[in-house]
Amino acid sequence: MKRTIYFKNKPVIIGASSIAGPKESEGSIGKFIETTLNDDMYGEETFEKAESKMLFTAIKKATDNAHKKETEIDTIISGDLLNQIIASTFAARNFSSGYLGIYNACATFTEGLTIGATLVDGCYMNNVVCASSSHFSSAERQYRYPLELGCVRPPQSQWTVTGAGACIISTEGSGPKITASTVGRVIDYGVIDANNMGAAMAGAAADTLYTHFVETGLEPDAYDLIISGDLGTLGSRILKDLVWEKGFDIEKQHVDCGELIYNICESEYQGGSGAGCSSVVFCSYIMERLRENKLKKILIMSTGALLSSVSTQQGDSIPGIAHAVSVES
Repeated sequence: MKRTIYFKNKPVIIGASSIAGPKESEGSIGKFIETTLNDDMYGEETFEKAESKMLFTAIKKATDNAHKKETEIDTIISGDLLNQIIASTFAARNFSSGYLGIYNACATFTEGLTIGATLVDGCYMNNVVCASSSHFSSAERQYRYPLELGCVRPPQSQWTVTGAGACIISTEGSGPKITASTVGRVIDYGVIDANNMGAAMAGAAADTLYTHFVETGLEPDAYDLIISGDLGTLGSRILKDLVWEKGFDIEKQHVDCGELIYNICESEYQGGSGAGCSSVVFCSYIMERLRENKLKKILIMSTGALLSSVSTQQGDSIPGIAHAVSVES
């Protein structure tokens, strides 16, 4: 059984764009985000409509940055955290491209990169958009509590990122190349705390990372950075311990998008999460470093907690998933 895909033709990321809310824009990578908002409503009547508008903006600007016309985009691959992924679906209705709606919670972005790179590498399509989004306010009232309730957040919690990221994968052009992807499997460590996303996802991240190293024959030092998506501070510590127990030390290479996106302070709890977390960080800060050749080879591994509001209310445990994608400048 093999879970790693090698891309013979090395699909190219020819353009990217990111958009984020006020809290994210004021964070440590805020200067790399292309579109920063002063109002997380983005001029809309609801948070859900604001999220969909953010996703539309990211896709449109990524297409423009890639110097492609809308008619040259074969398919949009996108997902989010809302019921029936309405942020993605409603954004896609504004484009004439094909559409593949996907869901792997916060791991949706690298799931999209894997599918998109496969379609392009096999020459089935020439230009594919990969995108994902999330919004703090829409996610909170869907998965946890009404915002008006003003509930106190526990110390193990993370902030759902308000933002969206999109990139264009193409058969030709200049930009970072996608060389491989390791598909994750569902891992359940029995965590039932819906506020403790890091602990719920760390096991899946460790399994994917270990599988990637074993199947590729690579060591952690083959990468400049090993970037997990949404584990936050607590989940990152658990990941490092789990991988170390399997014989790999990632201490020097590992960073987490959830830790990068906000300023490091006690009020940020464990950092960021959400389907938009890794896409915003990758399509801004990481892409900029790859273009500048300051990063030569990275592994981006978004992590997702596969819960629903129904499963949480029924007291079920939270399965996790993680997909890892290798990108070279």
